[in-house]
Amino acid sequence: MPRGDLFPDTMPFSTGYLPLEDGHVMYWEQVGHPHGVPILFLHGGPGAGAGVVHRRFFDPRHWRAVIFDQRGAGRSRPQGGLRGNDTDALIRDMEALRQRLGIERWLLFGGSWGSTLALSYAQAHPERVPAMILRGIFLGRDSELDWFLHGLANVFPDAHAAFRDFLPDAERQDLLGGYLRRLLDPDPAVHLPASRAWSIYEGTCSTLLPTPAAVASFARDQAALGLARIEAHYFAHRLFLPPEGLLARMDRIAHIPGEIVQGRYDMVCPARSAFDLAARWPAARLTIVPDAGHSALEPGIRRALVAALERFRGG
Repeated sequence: MPRGDLFPDTMPFSTGYLPLEDGHVMYWEQVGHPHGVPILFLHGGPGAGAGVVHRRFFDPRHWRAVIFDQRGAGRSRPQGGLRGNDTDALIRDMEALRQRLGIERWLLFGGSWGSTLALSYAQAHPERVPAMILRGIFLGRDSELDWFLHGLANVFPDAHAAFRDFLPDAERQDLLGGYLRRLLDPDPAVHLPASRAWSIYEGTCSTLLPTPAAVASFARDQAALGLARIEAHYFAHRLFLPPEGLLARMDRIAHIPGEIVQGRYDMVCPARSAFDLAARWPAARLTIVPDAGHSALEPGIRRALVAALERFRGG
């Protein structure tokens, strides 16, 4: 997939591991300009981890981009660790990282679950967030979870059938429970096939057109385990979000400028959630990309995200 509209590859100017509570150790890195405008990248999943390509969204002459792997994800340790892994803990981790790096305020840049976490953090610490750029909005509502687990069969019946049929017939009435039991099993012979089945399902549904390379990346054992195990854990606990949901707390951050980028044909996080968020966020602008699905690397999505970042130059 050509990515000429992103910035050139760049190496971090600093990296580190931050010890956290509950035995977790967080990987973090900074790329771009050491004295640039701070911006925090929040990866999806939960559990997907950040990749090298995510550095390329940020103009290295302007941004001081902070990228980290959330608990149990990517290069953080332990891989797939669930102890003390919930949304409030991730918000505390973000605050610990901000303090560790001596940053007073930072923009937030996140997609999918990264949009959920960005909204959760901003609602907890609005004084730390001057602006947000969010993509593929996920609000963690029951309807969104049901769509992922069941509703996608309306658009991707073949992918959903493979996802469903991985489980024995007797367990197919409770897909989340059946997968979670296997993903929590300590035996790799049990949890690795389940994690691959879950992750391939998500990867297959993430782009507008079939993208075998993207699906293959979702199928790699390390990436699949972190994504599937942590995602199922969060789904089983309704994303550890407040009972009233994120929209009910939008009054806390309604004044914060925002950009919402949404693929019209996003099947993982359908556009309804982006419209619902925009209706409660008067300071945000909604951009619908007419020829894109869910992935941040869809051509129209990545161009819209870079354009949104350019509109926020100057912090």
